[in-house]
Amino acid sequence: MNHIRILVLILCACFASVAWGQPLTCPAHMPWGQFHRANMQRFNPCEKVLNVKNVKNLGLKWSYATGWSVYSSPAVANGVVYLGSEAFDNNVYALNANTGALLWSYASGNGVGSSPAVANGVVYVGGGILNALNASTGALLWSYWPFTDLDSSPTVANGVVYIGSDNGVYALNAETGAMLWSYDIGGWFYSSPAVANGVVYIGDVGGNLHVLNASTGALLWSYATGNSVGSSPSVANGVVYVGSNQNKLYALNASTGALLWRYKTGNAVTSSPAVANGMVYVGSNGGKVYALNASTGARLWSYKTGNAVSSSPAVANGVVYVGSSDGNVYALNAKTGAKLWSYATGNAVQSSPAVADGVVYVGSKNSVIYAFGLKK
Repeated sequence: MNHIRILVLILCACFASVAWGQPLTCPAHMPWGQFHRANMQRFNPCEKVLNVKNVKNLGLKWSYATGWSVYSSPAVANGVVYLGSEAFDNNVYALNANTGALLWSYASGNGVGSSPAVANGVVYVGGGILNALNASTGALLWSYWPFTDLDSSPTVANGVVYIGSDNGVYALNAETGAMLWSYDIGGWFYSSPAVANGVVYIGDVGGNLHVLNASTGALLWSYATGNSVGSSPSVANGVVYVGSNQNKLYALNASTGALLWRYKTGNAVTSSPAVANGMVYVGSNGGKVYALNASTGARLWSYKTGNAVSSSPAVANGVVYVGSSDGNVYALNAKTGAKLWSYATGNAVQSSPAVADGVVYVGSKNSVIYAFGLKK
């Protein structure tokens, strides 16, 4: 357990350095263990291999065929890639991050569109039921089913697993699966929770962003967007960013819910925003990827793909990675929006990329998991 504690301390120091403007200290291998990554912003500040100049040289490192479509987004930790496959396959997979070799699979009994979260040697993943699996072996440690589907992606913070369901939000003891609290409005939560500074942020299909005390589940405030919130929130610098099917991206004061700005995309926003270096990146079902000023909401650039962008962008070392339902994975210049690279998978890419140690991981509707690295 000592190595886990050391990694946690390094991560804390890493993000504290970013917050206070001090030099960034990065571990040798920075994981992407959850959908939002460690800071809820889909941003890897420690990626040093891939950059704006060499990303054009990305090539297929390996691919792995599952039994059905992959909407789940990869988690990468300790040299292993974890993700799920949809109905008619219903498996959670653990693959060698370097080779793509299968290490283990777990038959969940339900389609796994949920993205795994890895923490302290355990993989947490939804898909009808929330399962906690041994990260090394895939053995089931515990499961939780509140008589309704748990389809959101779990978030793990401070020994607690948070997840949305068809009737509410649940907080469970990460070690035992015991329910700590639930928050029920009688509505569906497909959005995945963001947890920051002792607060849980999550949207519902009724169009509301709910903000809860992470320890008790008590409602702190809510914001009505006017249409379904399937986008998962991102929290950075005292601001929460979230999209809705009202065709807008919102920036709200994370403490009070006061509207700071909103940007109209012209189509539904089910993509979850990424926040990095004073910019917010998000896709829309109108087929565009947008880059906005995080403070003002002013559009800095947009990039048009060939179909809806429900994939959530990932940002690393000046590059934005995102999938599109046109079948492509894209790498865009984070400052200008210029296309640097793309790869045609042959079917819609609604999975969201993860970037770790010079490799981009993503799934496709064509039932394949891809890993892209620099050509040798």
